[in-house]
Amino acid sequence: EVQLVESGGGLVQAGGSLRVSCAASGFTFEDYAIGWFRQAPGKGREGVSCIRSSDGLTYYGDSVKGRFTISSDNAKNTVYLQMNSLKPEDTAVYYCALAYYGCSFYPRQFDSWGQGTQVTVSS
Repeated sequence: EVQLVESGGGLVQAGGSLRVSCAASGFTFEDYAIGWFRQAPGKGREGVSCIRSSDGLTYYGDSVKGRFTISSDNAKNTVYLQMNSLKPEDTAVYYCALAYYGCSFYPRQFDSWGQGTQVTVSS
């Protein structure tokens, strides 16, 4: 079965950095997309970033563009999200998700989800 496991979250001061990871298993790590989403209490799930395995193209939400970078290590079946210049409004549970078709920021287009990792940014 497909499994996605996020790690690397934690507490950081505003302006700091974190790198969260998504370790994938149970599927061939080719021809897919991995998206990062986040959800804060009382808010909907927001698309943050996405990467396509076929060509490595990346996408970013407007709120994180220029601050976050998505990357992949195919040998380790792992996708990373490097988060720099963190702001309190970045506080959320961060989820990675798998889509077989391609990148989007619509959660319903993703087939499998991880359990999430908490990122808290203090002011």
